[in-house]
Amino acid sequence: MTDKTPFELMMQQAQEMAKAFNPALESFSPREYEKLWPTMPKDFMEFWFGRGMSKEGLDSKTRLLLTLAGLTMQGAQADTPLRMTVRHLIEAGATKDEIAETIAHMSMFAGIPAMTRAMELAREVMEDNKDDEE
Repeated sequence: MTDKTPFELMMQQAQEMAKAFNPALESFSPREYEKLWPTMPKDFMEFWFGRGMSKEGLDSKTRLLLTLAGLTMQGAQADTPLRMTVRHLIEAGATKDEIAETIAHMSMFAGIPAMTRAMELAREVMEDNKDDEE
């Protein structure tokens, strides 16, 4: 007998299958995967997600701030989408204060743990961005 739960056994089996299919997946890092996706230029984001489609609608920065709020509301469980949203927010012209305020505001609805997790992920991106600027 084993002390593992059915879920743990299933995950172990999935990891063994992944290694058999592609041994390189053993060291897969979602963080490195993110680097494969370029940051969209601000004008491109504005065209596709901002006022390019609706002149009276929301601009891309506002839409991305809403996306960040939604990801925080989900408990900030999706690391890659949250980090990529922050990366695109910076490109869209959002300040660090605007990003932090959006996340902090969600603490009233999503709770302190979700806010803390989202803030940690956002801080990682902002620190990476600061390194790129130097």
